[in-house]
Amino acid sequence: MTQSRLRPTWLVVGVVAVAATALAGLVVGPAGLSPVEVLRKLVGMHAHLTPQQAAIVDQIRLPRVVLGLVVGATLSVCGASYQGVFRNPLADPYLLGAAAGAGLGVTVVIVGAADGAATPAAAPLAAFVGALVAVALAYLLGTSGGGRASTASLILAGVVVASFLTAVQTYIQQRNVDTIRQVYAWILGRLSTAGWHDTVVLVPYAVLTWIVLLAHRRTLDVLAVGDDEASTLGINARRSRLIVIIAASLGTAAAVSVSGLIAFVGIIVPHTVRLLFGRSHRVVLPLSLLFGGAFLCLADLLARTLSSPAEVPIGVVTAFFGAPFFVFVLRSSRRMGVTA
Repeated sequence: MTQSRLRPTWLVVGVVAVAATALAGLVVGPAGLSPVEVLRKLVGMHAHLTPQQAAIVDQIRLPRVVLGLVVGATLSVCGASYQGVFRNPLADPYLLGAAAGAGLGVTVVIVGAADGAATPAAAPLAAFVGALVAVALAYLLGTSGGGRASTASLILAGVVVASFLTAVQTYIQQRNVDTIRQVYAWILGRLSTAGWHDTVVLVPYAVLTWIVLLAHRRTLDVLAVGDDEASTLGINARRSRLIVIIAASLGTAAAVSVSGLIAFVGIIVPHTVRLLFGRSHRVVLPLSLLFGGAFLCLADLLARTLSSPAEVPIGVVTAFFGAPFFVFVLRSSRRMGVTA
């Protein structure tokens, strides 16, 4: 399928997927709720819910569902953008060490908070700084040989930077054993939240990321052909690529700062969208936004219910599906002759 236009029917399917998974996330759990009554409450009608049930919806499940939708949408659209800008089907939001840098920043804040040297509110800022530093290091390393950085050199530089920053993070953990449990729980990924604080922190950055990346969806189609072709059309390939990388890195940092390291969302969803709806970024980016949110909301539902009343880290659930999917993508890219 080579459709380059986004059909309204596909958008409707994506919206339905978001609505269905969101409703499931609201009604399924230890305290089972009626879907009809929950819907009545959401639309402002009188619902036959006890005060305890209403509190569960308002303060626990609804904030968590919205957070899952926003994080999943952000990671997915960032993954699709990375794959487009680097013309590499294996790229995801953890390319260029952005997630590793954000993770190191949050780890420093967690350790600092335990020592009284920092506050948990500094986590998003630390994640942003860490992600940008990681991207800058990867870019400098990728261009250290002189000239313009190739796709392969940037990807390899990102792997090196991510490995180094992960080593630094591990060293800090070992030097502060009293915070290992907290850091480890964060690394595995979680969407557990009480109230709307995390969602309120994330949404402005996520929306800004979505706007910038969606505005460049046509540019990504041109960059997929080549920089020379982009130049003939009046597109500054280097500037456009830099804008997309920065926006995707900041979006990744924002998501990581509130949800921890949740891998493979940026690979599973964009590739599934390409298989079902076409390869044009005018199609892939908007649908990745919708289906990414639905996917992570569903993964969170599984994380909450598989071992109820205990909770499986959501990063474990996404890795369970993502690892074999990664192998599938790798084998497919080799058959198609795709290289970094």
